[in-house]
Amino acid sequence: MREPLSNDVLEVLSRVSPGTQLREAVELILHHQIGALIVVGAGSVVDRVSSGGFKLDDADFKPQRIAELAKMDGGIVLDDEAEAILRANVHFLPDPSIGTDETGTRHRTAERMARQTGKPVIAVSEGRRMAVVYLGAERIELRSSTALLASANQTLTSLERLRRRLNDAEERLTRFEVDDLVVVGDVVVLLQRATLMRRLQSEMQRLAVELGEDSQLIHLQANDLFEGVEALAAAVYEDYSKRRPRDKNRVLSLLDEVSTEDLFDPTSIVTQLKLSPIDAQVRPRGLRMLSRVPKLPDSVKESLVSHFGDFQKMLRAEVGDLDQVEGVGPTRAMQLRTYFDRLLEIGTAWAFDE
Repeated sequence: MREPLSNDVLEVLSRVSPGTQLREAVELILHHQIGALIVVGAGSVVDRVSSGGFKLDDADFKPQRIAELAKMDGGIVLDDEAEAILRANVHFLPDPSIGTDETGTRHRTAERMARQTGKPVIAVSEGRRMAVVYLGAERIELRSSTALLASANQTLTSLERLRRRLNDAEERLTRFEVDDLVVVGDVVVLLQRATLMRRLQSEMQRLAVELGEDSQLIHLQANDLFEGVEALAAAVYEDYSKRRPRDKNRVLSLLDEVSTEDLFDPTSIVTQLKLSPIDAQVRPRGLRMLSRVPKLPDSVKESLVSHFGDFQKMLRAEVGDLDQVEGVGPTRAMQLRTYFDRLLEIGTAWAFDE
């Protein structure tokens, strides 16, 4: 699972995605089996590491022009919006002391230019038949729509599988909460799967940017699978954190700081979120369960949690006790009692199945 890209890199990738003029220019260069070095952006920093070539006046960006200019030995400089061609046949002279792992001369120059100028640089290699975008320390190979769609479908399949596992973890947690059998490890499993889903969703967003106009259907499917995951994780975290978190919605952001490898170690999650020990038996406050009650205002949920202290007391409260809570009233008290009775039936059915 790759690390998420910055917004700057995603913006650059969107400008060179399939269907854009810049991508069409790259495809033409590859088709003609020639190489190219294109700097997207101008300014004094670029000027200082550029030599020779010639300036173009009022040369609007056209893919065919770029492909023809690429037949010269030197590089090409575009404006920051990639709407105009500013210079061609330029010899780039970046600082040779800037480190690079690239082997080919063109790609070594491209990476050093990107690091030194902060501008996106596209290197097209005729020998390897590939195009790479460099921005700062980032190196992104431009893949074909076919390859990107295959990767997106594979990621989507993983997202579907993980969503089923997350749903299983939530169902298990519900049963354990009803039967008062929850340990911190049960909470960690759910938060772990929610975090993995967030990372896969981030990967899907990256692929959607790379795919450009070809991404709409897959992007919608991924968003549909991820719907409600952040809210679920936030509710679980608020239920089981030692203190009521000021920003419950930050739980997945907090877990973003844990590496994927450490994410599979439950103690890493416990430490990061400051939860009780992994094998400690715990009770939820009941906010996740109350979120399932239709049209129940947040203020009433807070009153119920504050009044009863934990979910077990709330679950077994009589109608009269529920009615005493501020904002509940007789009708809502009956509704809650019916809901809690159904939850108790779930626990009984599960125990019978076992």
